[in-house]
Amino acid sequence: MITYRHSLALALIFSFFISTQGQTTSQQPSHQTPAPAQQQVAEEDVVRITTNLVQVDAVVTDSQGRQVTDLNADDFEIREDNREQKITNFSYVSTDSAQPNQTTLARTPSRNAPPVPPVQLRPEQVRRTIALVIDDFGLSIGSMHFVKGALKKFVDEQIQPNDLVAIVTTSGSIGGLLQQFTSDRRILYAAIDRMRWNPRSRGQAESSAPGMPDAMQSTLDTLGRFRDELYTVGTLGALDYVVRGMRDLPGRKSVLLISDGFKIWLTHPPTTLQMDNPYVGPEPAITVERIVDNLRRLTDLANRSSVVIYTMNAAGLRTYNDDASTDLSGIHLSQGDSHGGDQFAERFINARTDAFDSQTGLTYLAHQTGGFAVQNTNDLVGGIKRVLDDQKGYYLIAYHPAESTFAQGSGYKRFHKIIVKVKRPGLRVRSRTGFFGVTDEVASPVPHTRNEQLISALKSPFKATGVDLRMTSLFANDAQAGSFMRSLLHIAAHDLTFTDDGEGWHKSTFDVLAITFGESGRVVDEMGLTHNIRVSDRTYRRIMQQGFDYMITVPVKKPGAYQLRVSLRDTASERLGSVSEFIEVPDITKNRLMLSGIIMSGSEAASARPAAAATGAQSQVNENAQNPAQVLTQQSETEVRSADTQAGPVLRQLRQGMTLQYVYVIYNAQLERATQKPKLTTQMRLYRDGQQVFAGNVQPLDTTGQPDLKRVTVGGGLVIGSELPPGEYVLQVIVTDLLAKANHNTATQWIDFEIIR
Repeated sequence: MITYRHSLALALIFSFFISTQGQTTSQQPSHQTPAPAQQQVAEEDVVRITTNLVQVDAVVTDSQGRQVTDLNADDFEIREDNREQKITNFSYVSTDSAQPNQTTLARTPSRNAPPVPPVQLRPEQVRRTIALVIDDFGLSIGSMHFVKGALKKFVDEQIQPNDLVAIVTTSGSIGGLLQQFTSDRRILYAAIDRMRWNPRSRGQAESSAPGMPDAMQSTLDTLGRFRDELYTVGTLGALDYVVRGMRDLPGRKSVLLISDGFKIWLTHPPTTLQMDNPYVGPEPAITVERIVDNLRRLTDLANRSSVVIYTMNAAGLRTYNDDASTDLSGIHLSQGDSHGGDQFAERFINARTDAFDSQTGLTYLAHQTGGFAVQNTNDLVGGIKRVLDDQKGYYLIAYHPAESTFAQGSGYKRFHKIIVKVKRPGLRVRSRTGFFGVTDEVASPVPHTRNEQLISALKSPFKATGVDLRMTSLFANDAQAGSFMRSLLHIAAHDLTFTDDGEGWHKSTFDVLAITFGESGRVVDEMGLTHNIRVSDRTYRRIMQQGFDYMITVPVKKPGAYQLRVSLRDTASERLGSVSEFIEVPDITKNRLMLSGIIMSGSEAASARPAAAATGAQSQVNENAQNPAQVLTQQSETEVRSADTQAGPVLRQLRQGMTLQYVYVIYNAQLERATQKPKLTTQMRLYRDGQQVFAGNVQPLDTTGQPDLKRVTVGGGLVIGSELPPGEYVLQVIVTDLLAKANHNTATQWIDFEIIR
C-alpha cells in the first residue's frame, strides 16, 4: 500500500493559512453596467491596477452613516492626480445576502447545550473576511482588559456562520496556531485567552515631570521618541504581514486595528491636505520619515490587496487627570507660589496634545484605505459593530489610465493620488486615495510540483474540494504510549482516478501530506506519504458509492491546543482535497476527571457491539470490521480502511431505524478507599439547533471487568425512531464522579451527527 515515505522537512510558520489554489469568489460584478444592478457575487480582484484598467472600490453613506446603494456611474466623479477620468466600468456589489437563518436565530439555545460544530468554509460561502489586529505594542494595561472583553462579546454575539475571522497581536504573542483565519469559535476564544498586556509597549517611556533639568528632559524625550518609533514600525510591520496574508483571499477584506494610537507628526497637528500627503503644503508638518514611509507602503499594499483598514482607539474617552500612579516628584507647591499650578496646567495641556497627536496615525491609516477611525467612545463592542455594518456592500469604479501613469523616471515609482467624489448632495464617499505607478504583479505563481500543490492546499483557510475529504479527530490516552490524537479521514473514492489492471483489480495512487501544529504555530508532527491502493471489482463498486476511511495517529507529548491539517492529491488528475481539525489535549497528569473523544457509528441491527471502520491491509483495501473502542485504546500506524462508511465514525450519517452506538473513555476516576472502585454516573443527551430533544436517565456506571480503572471504557446506544426528523444533531455525554471534589467532579464531551432519509 505504502510505496515510500519521506520527510518534507517543512519549516512552516503559519500565522495565516492562505492559498491561491482553486479559489473562486462569491462576488462577481458585471462590467459596463450603467446602473448598479445589485450583484450578489463579485470578482476576486476588487482593486485592479493594470496598464489598461484602474479599478477601486468605494462606500457611500448618508448623514446618518447608512449605506446608499442606488447610485449609478453618473453620480460619481473620479480623478487621478487631479485629472478627471472617464468611468468605463461600474457596478455595486452586495455582500449582505448570506443572512443567518431567522428560524435558527429565533430559538435560544439551551443553557447547557454543547457548542455548534465548526464548519470549514469554501470560498464561495464566505460573506465577510476580517482580521482583528490587537496592537499590544501600543495598548495600556487598562485598554488590554477592555479589549479582551469586547472581543469575547464579538465572538459570542456578532460572528455569523459565513464569517472568516482572525485575531492577531502585533507582537505575535498568542502564537501562530491561534493567529489564523477561521470560522471556529474555539480557536478565537483560545486566541483571546492568550492575549497579555505588553509592559514594553509604547507610552511606557521613562517617567518625567515639569521642573526636571532641561538636559535630562531632552534625553528622556529622545529615548521616548526612539521607543515610540521602534514600536510603531513594529505595529506597521505586523499590519503589513497581515495584509500580505490576506492578499490572496477572494473579495473585499477588512482589517480592524485596535490600538491606543501612534504618532506620525512630531510637532503641530497636520492640515487636511497634509493628511493626504505629509510632504506637501506651505508649512509641512514635521514627520517621522521612517514611519510615513512604512505607512505609504502599507496603504499601497492594502489597496492592491483589496483590504480596507479600519482603526479603533481602545483608550476611549480620556480625562487627562493625574492619578495615584502619576510621578509628581518634579512639581513643588508652596503657599503664594503659582509656578506649581502652571506646571499642573502644562501637564494637562501636554497630555491632551499627546493624546490628540497619537490619534493622527490611526486616522491617516484608515483614511488612506477607504476605512474610518472609531474614536471618542468607550463602547468598543459598538465600534466593532460599526465596522461589521460597513461590510454590507460597495461600488466598483474603473477607468482606463493614461500611458504616463506607469512611466518610470530615474527608477522612481511615482505615487498617483485618486479622488472619488459623489455628486448627490448630502452624501459622503470613502475610497482609496492612490497607488504607486507599477502594475499588479502575480500574487504568487501557480503551484506546479507535487509538494507545491499539497502545501498550497494545506495553507489555505478554505477547503479544497477537488477530492472530497471529511475528518474526525479526537484525544485519547494509553497507559503505555501516553496521550495521542487519532484522526479518521474519509475519502470520496469517486474523486480519485482508478485504472483497471486487466486482472479484475482496480488501482489508484494518491499523495497525503499531514502536519500537526502546536499552539506556537510550530510543526510538532509531519507526515508525507504516497499510497498505491488495489481493490477487487466488488470493493471498487462499493467504495465508489461510499468511499473509504484513513487513520492517522499523532503522539502528543504536551497538553494544549493542536491543529491537524491534511491535504490529499490524486496523482493522475492532480485534483486536491484538504481538511483541518482543531483539538485541545488536556493534562492527564492533573488527576482530574476527563473524557476522551467520542467514537460514534450506526448499525442496522440493534447490537450492543458498536460498528466501526475496518482494518487496513498492506496491499489492498480490506473490509473486515473491528471494535471502535480500539481506536481509543491502542496505537496504530497510518491505515487505509473500508466499511459501511456512511454510518461510520467519520461521516456519521444515520437513518431512522438504525441503532446509534458510541464509545468513549473516562480518565482519572477517583477510587473509594474501602472497595478501590470508582463511583461514577453517566447521562446522554441529544440536541438539535441548540435545543434538547432527548435526555437519558442518570445511571450509575458498573465498572466490573474493567482492566484499568483509571481508563474506564464506556459504551451506549440509542435506536433512532421516527420522532427524530432528519437534520443535524449533537450527542452529549455527561459523567459525574461522586468521589471527586465538587469543582472537578463533572466532565462532558460531545459529537455531532446527521439523521438522513
